[in-house]
Amino acid sequence: MNLFTETSLSPDILKAIGELGYESPTEIQKQTIPFILSDIRDLIALAQTGTGKTAAFSLPILDMIDDTSRKIQLLVLCPTRELCLQISKDIKNYSKYMDIKTTAVYGGSSIVDQMRSLKEKPQIIVGTPGRVIDLINRKALDFSAIHWLVLDEADEMLSMGFKDELETILRETPETKQTFLFSATMNKEVERISKNYLTKPHRISVGSINEVKKNITHEYYVVGYRQKKEALKRLIDANPNQYSIIFCRTRMETQEVADFLMQNGYAADALHGDLSQAQRDTVMKKFRLKNIDILVATDVAARGLDVNSLTHVIHFSLPDDPEVFVHRSGRTGRAGKDGISMALIKPEESRKLKQIKSATKIEINEKFIPTGDQIIKAQVGGVFEKLLTEHEDLFEFDDSLIPDLSSFTKEELVHKLLQFQLKDLALYYKDKHDLVEQKLSNRDDDFSRRDRGRDRGRDRDSRDRDRGRDRDRGGKPRRKDENMVRFFFNLGKKDHLKKLDVLDIINKATTDGKSKKRAEIGDIEILEKFSFFEVEKSYRDNVLSNIQSMKFKGKDMRAEVAN
Repeated sequence: MNLFTETSLSPDILKAIGELGYESPTEIQKQTIPFILSDIRDLIALAQTGTGKTAAFSLPILDMIDDTSRKIQLLVLCPTRELCLQISKDIKNYSKYMDIKTTAVYGGSSIVDQMRSLKEKPQIIVGTPGRVIDLINRKALDFSAIHWLVLDEADEMLSMGFKDELETILRETPETKQTFLFSATMNKEVERISKNYLTKPHRISVGSINEVKKNITHEYYVVGYRQKKEALKRLIDANPNQYSIIFCRTRMETQEVADFLMQNGYAADALHGDLSQAQRDTVMKKFRLKNIDILVATDVAARGLDVNSLTHVIHFSLPDDPEVFVHRSGRTGRAGKDGISMALIKPEESRKLKQIKSATKIEINEKFIPTGDQIIKAQVGGVFEKLLTEHEDLFEFDDSLIPDLSSFTKEELVHKLLQFQLKDLALYYKDKHDLVEQKLSNRDDDFSRRDRGRDRGRDRDSRDRDRGRDRDRGGKPRRKDENMVRFFFNLGKKDHLKKLDVLDIINKATTDGKSKKRAEIGDIEILEKFSFFEVEKSYRDNVLSNIQSMKFKGKDMRAEVAN
């Protein structure tokens, strides 16, 4: 089966998917569609996200469903609201020319509205386990006539704690139904569910469970925790015109990284569990429409977000599970396009990285955080890439408005335009203190040397070498976190304060005029109305006494030790 037209699917279905641009089925569709159309056995299908599973199970079921009956015949269970809505939308598109009604039921939305929708007698229900249980308890769902039950992303539902809900729902459905279990992995819980609730299932496996797409380039960058955000900024700037997801471990980290990017002028936003459903919908809509091109997300929040044109996936924090690393990375490099997966690795995470490499067989190459010069060169290329590939006439103007440029050569004119276009970025990296790049490169050295001595541990000799490597420009050992003091600063984004300004203020407040030695500076966090920064503890009194006598753009400044 190389074309959908070679299947026995009804003309109405073929017409609908033809309008959607479907021509050749994916591998999971090639194997699954003929099986469901011709076999009455249960099915276990192992395939990664993004391989076309929804069409694989829904097209043959739509072909067989009884559109004269107003009873529920198909129930699709999935882990998240976003995936629920996506599956429901896809099925509605596939059944465009059929008398079939599909209803999505999920948490975070009015259960009363969903109960009202169920009174319209849909033949297909797509739902999340929790909301389906709520509707069962309210006697709003009748599964007595179900012919097919689909467990989509079963491994994710079980990992999210839906085991009891799944078992309750399975018990509410008739034994005569046909059950299809789709999963990216076959762990113990999925195996147990399949043994208890599926009858002699047929198995289809597309690729390896941990299959890694060959069109994804994997890179890792070693950087200390304090330099992570600066390193992230450099990676984004060194890869212009990207459309990416940045994965974080926690909700708090996700919001902090998103705030950092937005404060630095990037079209970014956060997606995590602390957002209301309306906020989540708004963020996801903006990302799909490319009104923002960087999404910072937790693993759970990103489930169900199906975007085919991602250029990059960035692991701001490594996951504990190697399979999660594969799933994250697999969100780029779709639809035959190349993708890049980048991981920011703390020096102490060398063992975790090796475990991921070993478990997934991924070749992850070490790269170094780009310098300011490298970033500017990349940005120049990005300007031309965008100029030559994204040209659209949005307005008209009189050519007489163009000044006489005959005194410039083509090269001189392009040079001036680039200087104008990249002025702010160039100033940022030109004025960036050398200590940042020194710290970034030192962290790289720490990791690579420790990696070469991976079986020796941190014995006394290696600690001595670390002390030697960590010396700053003044010859003094780099101070640990406990030797930094965190300050509250009364100015913020609304005062047009930038990090370069804070660096300049700190340097002026901590320089005694007799020595060129500078205080070591830690994290700088600029918020809307105020800011925080860290300076090594020995300069505490200098900061407190000197900043209050200084002004920034005519405004009084005040620094206090933060709690």
